[in-house]
Amino acid sequence: MKILVAVKRVTDPDARIRLNADATGIDMTGVEYKVNPFCENAVEGALQLRDAAGGEVVVVSIGPEEVDTYIRTGLAMGGDRGIRVPLEDENLDSDVVARVLAALVAKEEPELVMLGKQAIDGDNNQVAQLLAGYLGWPQACFASEIALSDDQQSAEVTREVDGGLEVLNVGLPAVISADLRLNEPRYASLPGIMKAKRKTIDVYEAADLGVDTTVKVRVLKLESPPERAAGIKVDSVDDLLGKLRNEAKAL
Repeated sequence: MKILVAVKRVTDPDARIRLNADATGIDMTGVEYKVNPFCENAVEGALQLRDAAGGEVVVVSIGPEEVDTYIRTGLAMGGDRGIRVPLEDENLDSDVVARVLAALVAKEEPELVMLGKQAIDGDNNQVAQLLAGYLGWPQACFASEIALSDDQQSAEVTREVDGGLEVLNVGLPAVISADLRLNEPRYASLPGIMKAKRKTIDVYEAADLGVDTTVKVRVLKLESPPERAAGIKVDSVDDLLGKLRNEAKAL
């Protein structure tokens, strides 16, 4: 079974970020990146399925040459080879990403595509659904458990919904997006890291894939959240209750 698994580099969620001069994006000077956590779950899920059913895991990403580092993170975890499409990842929307992945699917012909359910920078949660639509494949989003059938022609996917758990049976090929509860991603071992340096990362230009990279969503402006007002100290419980009752109107 061939599994195509997408990874995205995102800004470190623990870092303090600044807006650029015209407030249309983030000032990327000195910003550190990491692999999107949901993508790590997708990689781990793909590796577990490959280990059980055989085949290969192809780790794919979109971005400049620096993105190879994050593809190799997936390769160090156990992925077999990588693919990168060199587009500037800060200027992409979900639709462009889905179209690029659809073109890679046509080229690679995998039985399964796995993605994180969303990226923690934009939080759009759109690529998996758009990709399934472009491919005409069944989809199962927010997967917390995946089990392949004995003949590897379908997958039973448990997903979290507002009312509890929903179990879907999807025929393969299919698109599945991973929730954090799907698994605990493995750490890359030292031998895995050394092997990853020798694994192949193919580079395909979007033009060669026949992908129109025109973005449909344009960011007009970003705003930082308002700064929180400093707190005050009170001398007694009675003072606290008085302020809550008379000033904050919370009681």
